[in-house]
Amino acid sequence: MRRKDREITDSARIDEIIRGCTCCRLGFCEEGGVYILPLSFGYENREGQRTFYFHSAREGRKIALIAAGPRVGFELDRGYELVPGETACQYGARFQSVIGTGRVSFIEEEAERQAALQSLMRQCSGREDWPFTDAMLRSVCVYKLEVEQLSCKEHE
Repeated sequence: MRRKDREITDSARIDEIIRGCTCCRLGFCEEGGVYILPLSFGYENREGQRTFYFHSAREGRKIALIAAGPRVGFELDRGYELVPGETACQYGARFQSVIGTGRVSFIEEEAERQAALQSLMRQCSGREDWPFTDAMLRSVCVYKLEVEQLSCKEHE
């Protein structure tokens, strides 16, 4: 990171920022360019291994891209606020952001699928006691992103 004075390295602070976000953007490389998706997500940090959880329809462009190659980039941000200045070069912004890379894989085992969906609902609603029927579990594709590299930045 170029601006070390803005880098956040404290694991608990990084987790706090991630848990305060509402959208995780996944970036896929594909023939002809890059495909970026804003997604609702769940999040866990178990003994330093950060994992994001997602769900979607069982088919489509995103599913085909995951099947073709699991490497992705991701981005989350919160708290953006424009800071005006007297001149154009004095304008700035306050924000917190997290970027990184990792590998995406489909979750097939039922207990892990349920745990992933509970994590997603906890992130979205603050609750984690949602019931999921067999029909609900069969109707969605559940996948996870295991973080390999991550950096966090804050500009106050």
